[in-house]
Amino acid sequence: MTDETHEPAGPTPHYREASLWSKLARNAGDAGRQAVEKALQLHYAARRPDTPAWARRTAYGALAYFIMPLDSVPDWLVAVGYTDDLAALALAVSTLSAYIDDDVRQLARARLTQWFGE
Repeated sequence: MTDETHEPAGPTPHYREASLWSKLARNAGDAGRQAVEKALQLHYAARRPDTPAWARRTAYGALAYFIMPLDSVPDWLVAVGYTDDLAALALAVSTLSAYIDDDVRQLARARLTQWFGE
């Protein structure tokens, strides 16, 4: 689960793309397809040149929360560990819905299929 590292200008202090790929490589199965899909959609939407700065900050903030080892509900708690992460990702996806177009969804789907299969 690697992808080219592309640190866009102005990511949040707690978000590093390499940390996202590392977290997904270690925890994609535990986080679940839905959380991973939302994380990928945010990642690809934030990388688009036409995504405004406020939307990038929103995406990177949600992704930073997802990759941070300490959060409201510890990720290691079975069945509930990723609920807070999923909520943060879902809220950000909803906020950025105008920038998550078919191209972004296709990139996320392709990566999901690569990792999880059909």
